[in-house]
Amino acid sequence: MTVLAEDAVLTMTINGEADLLHVRSMLRAEAQRAGLTLTAETKLVTAGSELARNIVRYSTHGQGVASVERLHRNGRHGVRVEFRDDGPGIADVEQVMRDGYTTGDSLGLGLPGSRRLVDEFSIDSAVGRGTTVVIAQWSR
Repeated sequence: MTVLAEDAVLTMTINGEADLLHVRSMLRAEAQRAGLTLTAETKLVTAGSELARNIVRYSTHGQGVASVERLHRNGRHGVRVEFRDDGPGIADVEQVMRDGYTTGDSLGLGLPGSRRLVDEFSIDSAVGRGTTVVIAQWSR
């Protein structure tokens, strides 16, 4: 695990299961620094944990990157997290965003569940070039 801070953006490499705890800790700390409610913090950490786990589970070598930054917009505070991997990519993003769709031995609730937990969610993926998911959670 490597954590780099650059212009208030924390970047952490995800190299395996052991890094999932570090991702959760980093998200929790940034949510608290941003002044998110406990509920908003918990939703961010839960969604982020699922997305980090997907990197370990589905990327080519179980590796990827999580970049976290605190946001300030229109008097509100939030946290934005980008999860990026160099995995095989997703052929049909619409399909994987449906509850119950899975390519493995899971319930198929991870990506759609993560989307429901956070205020902002975007996914960019293509076969052969990996996947990037960006989430954001805002103070109320």
